[in-house]
Amino acid sequence: MSESVIPRPSGAQQGRRFSLGPALLFCPGSRPDRFSKAAERSDAVIVDLEDAVVPGEKEQARQNVVQALNWEEPGLDPATTLVRVNTASSGELDADLDALAGTELGHLVVPKCESVEELDALAERLPGVGIIPQIETPRGVLEAERLAHHEAVVALFWGTEDLIAGLGGVTARRPNGTPRGVIGHIRHTVLLTAAACGIPAIDTICGALADSQRLAVESEDAAAEGFIAKACVHPNQVATVRRAYTPEDADVEWAKALIAAFEQEAGLAMDEGRHAEPTVVGAFSFRDEMIDAPVVLQAQRVLSRYDATRQR
Repeated sequence: MSESVIPRPSGAQQGRRFSLGPALLFCPGSRPDRFSKAAERSDAVIVDLEDAVVPGEKEQARQNVVQALNWEEPGLDPATTLVRVNTASSGELDADLDALAGTELGHLVVPKCESVEELDALAERLPGVGIIPQIETPRGVLEAERLAHHEAVVALFWGTEDLIAGLGGVTARRPNGTPRGVIGHIRHTVLLTAAACGIPAIDTICGALADSQRLAVESEDAAAEGFIAKACVHPNQVATVRRAYTPEDADVEWAKALIAAFEQEAGLAMDEGRHAEPTVVGAFSFRDEMIDAPVVLQAQRVLSRYDATRQR
């Protein structure tokens, strides 16, 4: 009997199922001794074959990743592992894709992504893998909407240092650590573009390892503004990111009470309101405030983050 073919969902449909977060931890593909620790400490691991691996170690890094994804020691769960491949111009991409084709990898990060044709080629080589373009060049910013609409794309990711270099600048941040104006503009452009195309966005790293306050502020902004996750470069950053994405007790109480009121208004059973379409009822009163669909959606998101926190 032939196997049934399940149609590949659209990028927007996949985006709703993309829930690897909030703390995504980079780990060099050349350091398999760190794979297990990275997986234990984070919500998902981004194994890097690009910038974190020197040219002479690329082939060994590929072997390390394939071995780990195939559950050989040190194993990595393909469902919670992303791999960042090399750029096409590096001459290493074909070897990366050949190696990964023999695994059950779920997500591929594409650095310096600039064209839909590039995504077409990747999707053909690795069918069924969710692709995450990394927007980190001026051309990539201008092409972000076209990239986000690609059926294989499940999220947008962005980066700062290559962007500022491509713009002709010398530093992405002001002396106090805050992003310069053009970088902040690009960050929000990526977030808006992803949301408009129905997929989530991933916030870039905070490279200041000793500045926990800066990381906390960036993480809180990312969580509040709508980024589904933030990338980390050290295990010690994970707790700060998770803390930013963990709702306060008062917020959870408010969300639970509002959803209960929403369920009563909509005639839903208990706990159905967490996932119900917010527009099933019109505006209603809750604690002396008028509530409509966008506020219900915010409450649902608070509870989703709360549930994810408890699972972790």
